[in-house]
Amino acid sequence: MQLGILLTKDHRLLSVAALLDVLETANRFYEEEGEISPFTINLIHLEGHEIASYAGHMPKVVSRDVDYDLLLIPAFKSEMLAEALNANIPWVSWLQQQYKEGAAIASFCTGAFLLGASGLLDNRPATTHINAEGAFSRLFPLVQLKAEAVVTEKDRIFTSGGATNTFHLLMLLLEIYCSRKVAVRAAKVFSIDLDRNRQTYFGTFTPDKDHGDILVKQAQEEIRKHFSTANTIEELITDVPASRRNLVRRFKQVTGITPIEYLQKTRIEAAKQMLEQSRYSILEVMLESGYNDLKTFRTLFKKNVGMTPKMYREKFSGQMV
Repeated sequence: MQLGILLTKDHRLLSVAALLDVLETANRFYEEEGEISPFTINLIHLEGHEIASYAGHMPKVVSRDVDYDLLLIPAFKSEMLAEALNANIPWVSWLQQQYKEGAAIASFCTGAFLLGASGLLDNRPATTHINAEGAFSRLFPLVQLKAEAVVTEKDRIFTSGGATNTFHLLMLLLEIYCSRKVAVRAAKVFSIDLDRNRQTYFGTFTPDKDHGDILVKQAQEEIRKHFSTANTIEELITDVPASRRNLVRRFKQVTGITPIEYLQKTRIEAAKQMLEQSRYSILEVMLESGYNDLKTFRTLFKKNVGMTPKMYREKFSGQMV
């Protein structure tokens, strides 16, 4: 099958390298058995774009005269998402044409932003890097964003979450286009745990404060300072010179969530950092992060993070050796 990897402008080199490594390994499995390798791998780029070189592959300019069976969109450099998306808009019509002609399309990590811009994700499920969910949902409100998902798939459109979740989507593609046996063999080669079913616990709440709304920024600052001591959101926004109704409307418009949700995420993020870095008991973590009921704290923590506080500590506070 003809497989194309888009060498988009400002793509992550590691993302493309991971795609090539897995696909070339799958091809090698077949060659070792004396069989024809399943993937003809093409690296394609827009004319005029500077491109990185990858050993053993000769990149070529994208053409409307070539039809692909499967197209892969690698991740973008996370620090320049807006610029990268604008620079890669010329891909959009080509992706739409390829999908119309029968190609399956998969995006990896923040590559979902280009797929979102194509409109092919509208009314379909999608995931991306967990820390990019806010920006993605604001840009593409018609997409059914599943921020916690490791992988999504519908109608020949695939997406994966951030970083190492790339490998989980690649294993799915190997299962679909090769076999379960090949996918499991590759998972063993790359040490991939196939039982990962969510990526929520990898996220970090880093709210945007450069949005230009002074009142919302003031409210954000009040929450940051007093999240552990305030009993209600009203206490926190008392000094903000705006009616509660107006502030809530502006706050959600700017941040994508309500002040109450923002407070909750701030508290949960503080709890996560204490579980990672301190020796506080779970009860002490609960109190320091602003909660006073252990059952409520555990429920909210699991809802936001995807695991209990105890499980989170075991995963992220231990030593590798």
